[in-house]
Amino acid sequence: MLNAIEVILICLVAQAALTDLAMRKIPNVLILSGLMLALILHLLSGQPGASVSFWLAGGCAGFFLFLPLYLARGMAAGDVKLMAMVGAFAGPWQALQIAALSALVGGAMALLMLLFSGRWRESARNLRLICKPMVLRLLGVPLLPVPLPPSASVGGIPYGVAIALGTVGVVAWRHQ
Repeated sequence: MLNAIEVILICLVAQAALTDLAMRKIPNVLILSGLMLALILHLLSGQPGASVSFWLAGGCAGFFLFLPLYLARGMAAGDVKLMAMVGAFAGPWQALQIAALSALVGGAMALLMLLFSGRWRESARNLRLICKPMVLRLLGVPLLPVPLPPSASVGGIPYGVAIALGTVGVVAWRHQ
């Protein structure tokens, strides 16, 4: 049986997924209210010191798991903040599990979107342009990164959907 924290978390990620699909944006008010709601629910659970540290550790874990993807321009800031909110509800260990499952779901979504859009060549070109300087630097060649022109994107992924599916998957798996 799902507890109140899990039910509220699923409702929040479902709202984030629907908003991401409709507007390609996850509103900050949803993230902030979710973070505050997670803190309040953890405080009401009985152990104030442990609850605040669980909330903080989960939020930080969720944030820092997806921050490198944002810094590499592979993900939007709303997705990183959504994962922080999910971590604040679920805790650090489940945040790691949810992030891993979300990455698998997001990868499958990306492949399907490339398959249906027919933009394989552009995607391969972008990947080559991004990775070539990194590989050469690993080999000791001093190079500057080559920025992609803004028009080079082959499309965005509504990653809020992947995070929502990852969250539901981990919560469902936990209750089997």
